[in-house]
Amino acid sequence: MKTCILRNAAFLAKWKESNLWEKGFLIIYPYKFLTVGCLNCMNKWIRIAMVLSLSGCAAFTPEEPHEPEEAAVLSRQEVDLSRSLDSAIDEEVLYLLVAAEIAGQRSQYDLALDAYLQAAKRVDDARVAERAVKIGLFLKDEKRTQEALAIWLSKEPDNLAARKFAALLAIKSGDHAAAVENLDAVLSEDPAGFEGGMLEIVKALEKEGRVPFIYDVLEDLSQRHPDQVGVLFVQGVIAMLLQNNEQAQQKVSRVLEIQPDWSKALVLQAQLAAMMGDMTKSRGFLERAIKQAPGDRQLRKTLLEVLVNDGAYDEAIRLCHAVLEETPGDGETLFSLALIHLRQNQTDKAENYFEKALRDPDWEGRSSFYLGRLALERKANDKALMWFDRAEEAGHGIEAGMAAVSLMLNEKRYDETEARLSRLLSKFPDQKLRLLMAKAELFNQTSRFQDAFAVLTLALKDAPESRDVLYARALIAERLDKIDVVEADLRKILDKNPDDVGALNALGYSLVVHTQRFDEAEKYLLKALSIQPDEAVILDSYGWLLFKRGRLDEALVYLQRAYEKQPENEIAAHIAEIMWVKGDSEGAKKFFEDVFKRSPDDEYLLEFKRRFLIEPK
Repeated sequence: MKTCILRNAAFLAKWKESNLWEKGFLIIYPYKFLTVGCLNCMNKWIRIAMVLSLSGCAAFTPEEPHEPEEAAVLSRQEVDLSRSLDSAIDEEVLYLLVAAEIAGQRSQYDLALDAYLQAAKRVDDARVAERAVKIGLFLKDEKRTQEALAIWLSKEPDNLAARKFAALLAIKSGDHAAAVENLDAVLSEDPAGFEGGMLEIVKALEKEGRVPFIYDVLEDLSQRHPDQVGVLFVQGVIAMLLQNNEQAQQKVSRVLEIQPDWSKALVLQAQLAAMMGDMTKSRGFLERAIKQAPGDRQLRKTLLEVLVNDGAYDEAIRLCHAVLEETPGDGETLFSLALIHLRQNQTDKAENYFEKALRDPDWEGRSSFYLGRLALERKANDKALMWFDRAEEAGHGIEAGMAAVSLMLNEKRYDETEARLSRLLSKFPDQKLRLLMAKAELFNQTSRFQDAFAVLTLALKDAPESRDVLYARALIAERLDKIDVVEADLRKILDKNPDDVGALNALGYSLVVHTQRFDEAEKYLLKALSIQPDEAVILDSYGWLLFKRGRLDEALVYLQRAYEKQPENEIAAHIAEIMWVKGDSEGAKKFFEDVFKRSPDDEYLLEFKRRFLIEPK
């Protein structure tokens, strides 16, 4: 027991020396192990912890994982954990590995990285450095990741996974020479997997703007390996992403010179032809690819899309029926047939195929959704709602749910709509913003403007920069005479996008209605008109500004233009008021009554009636 107490003290001393002590990391539960027996008796437990810690992160993908334990190496090969560590491990290394394991369990990855990095410098096993690299990548700590990677490569210079990590880091940091060298090593070691791995990197780093850099690196690599189709193919894909179709065409043509029947290259060639509007050529490449791989469903699907986009519906239908002869119940093909008939306005045939596709569970949700839309077009609302509910249950959730909400709102089934929205919020928390917007619209339609304002204010907490939420709240705030909020929200939109026509019009109109700042309002409305000179709501807003300034004849011209383009009741009420003020009360009454017959419940028309016909001034 005395020996164990001494070792406990030594443990704490080494812990302080490791600098993890200063970072506030304390080991708690290992103490009970270290006080119940000799440390030498704990070697088995230490080795288990070591294996657990190393097996937790087999690899890394550029799609940042939520936990290092979920990572997967570019090569997607597990580290060989069958090898045990050297039987004789420095005691300090054991302490560091235990610390790293516990830190990882507590999600204290920064501390785990420090411990693994220190251990990697003291142990010959490259897996410790590998573990440090993976955690460093997860933490996006370039400096320490590079340090760990250097240790790993010094121990295993020919390790393919290490080379892939080195290439990834070089690309992320913009080190052209290092990227070329490491990718060259990867290509030499694993030519078959090169294309797939590179496309993963391109996809992962596209948002970081690294794609042009990757193309340049591959250009140098292709100079070393001029006939390597994997390199050329990836360059073709990148050139297409960069919208350089001519360059993409050159690369894929070279690929097909070397390997004429490679179906992937033929598909890329077909995509390029389609992008350039040559559907006939595109179809030719795809048909050639299908001859090489007659059982490839993806190729047939791509050809089907080309045929439909080219308007070759009869050929598309024949292709679908050829597939159905082989697999009669194929839901995807039945669904595609339904969509083709829908494009041709053959709704009965479309409905028939949608109903057949229902039998395939993978296509039940989408088919139910479209059957709901067809029922809605036929004004069979109860049937549409039944289909939307089935679509939601079958996995086409939020879209079907929102379609049902829209249907019930139009039918003014407000209590049911609110209940459904509450259910959808609990079922689809990731769609919170969209659902809150729908809830605000419900409150707006039921004149619960304060509730709508509160909901939109809540939505802004999650999405403070959302243009749609800011705009919606500004419109509701205008209803509540919160003009300061109207201005703040609309100006926030315009600060980000000065040419936002909706915000320009809304701000200009609000200033016209609620203030005397007509010069400022005119600036916004004229800018909106310069962008969209024929937009009815902007013509109405500008006409109303002219009315407020007493320029009645000009105002009437703008408002009549607006009404011709979009006969809305608010515009009609504006026209009637200007006619009345101009002294043409009989003309105003006649114009008003014709509109009022069609919309006797409209708030703008009722307001005009109250002010000028019931309580004339």
